[in-house]
Amino acid sequence: MKRLKLIPEDTHIDFFKYRTLTFGLSCVAMVASVILWFTMGLNFGIDFRGGTTIRTQSEEAISVADYRAAIAPLELGDVVISEVFGTEDHVASIRIQAQDESASASAETLAEVETALQAVDPTISFTSVESVGPKVSGELVKTAALAVGASLAAILFYIWLRFEWQFSLGAVFALFHDVLLTIGIFALFQIRFDLATIAALLTIIGYSINDTVVIFDRLRENLRKFKTKPLLDVMNISVNETLSRTIMTSGTTLIALIALLVLGGDVIRGFVFAITWGVVIGTYSSVYVAKNVVLWLGVKRDWSKPDNNAGNQFANIDA
Repeated sequence: MKRLKLIPEDTHIDFFKYRTLTFGLSCVAMVASVILWFTMGLNFGIDFRGGTTIRTQSEEAISVADYRAAIAPLELGDVVISEVFGTEDHVASIRIQAQDESASASAETLAEVETALQAVDPTISFTSVESVGPKVSGELVKTAALAVGASLAAILFYIWLRFEWQFSLGAVFALFHDVLLTIGIFALFQIRFDLATIAALLTIIGYSINDTVVIFDRLRENLRKFKTKPLLDVMNISVNETLSRTIMTSGTTLIALIALLVLGGDVIRGFVFAITWGVVIGTYSSVYVAKNVVLWLGVKRDWSKPDNNAGNQFANIDA
């Protein structure tokens, strides 16, 4: 029985032929992302800027698209509308960004929103109106930054224990690369940055480190197998041997993400875009950033230790 082969079994691609150029471009992109971050800033959503949350109730079924179309002409900025499930009544949550440096929407604004929604559904009523101030939003920014920082620190410690310190620094530098480039692309195109984007960043970190660890695992095996080969050659062999797995995993993930990006709607578009970008840049950084750092630092080969990890099945996946 023949198996489908997306990538030939015996590939000899020289991934590190232009290692100075690729690593240099990555460093330039990281610096550019930081500059964009501080000059253009991020387009923070309601979660980080504060605003007003309106809870509605209706006798008719909720149409989020109709609600959004009714409120759009009011030009209130970032508006997030979602249906509240788990209740017998038709309940919706409408979040409006802070207006004119004020956390709470004015009575006139609330009246305009209610009038616009009643044109779509005459039975709609406001059951509660709550405001989130900039102080709470600032705390969310700090908490989000701590969450990303803590995840990077935990990964640094884990890779250090499992492999060598050079591998750990390479993996974490690649993750910094992925996070900074994602923030840079959000700043460049002023895509809404909210808590969903933070969740996407954490997902990107997990996805990227998974691919990096798979290649590191194969590299460690090959360092014991090819004891006299230069580190550069062993790295090329390791990346080529895991190439089929990388293409298969990234390709199938991108197919699902692109479908969501096109058909998922505005509510999840920012979240899906961040993960889609993260899959592409994370796959790139696993080879051209993490491995370049390890290559630059070098790896001490201690052949006195027995190889207890030979035959690890992590990377033995045919496509």
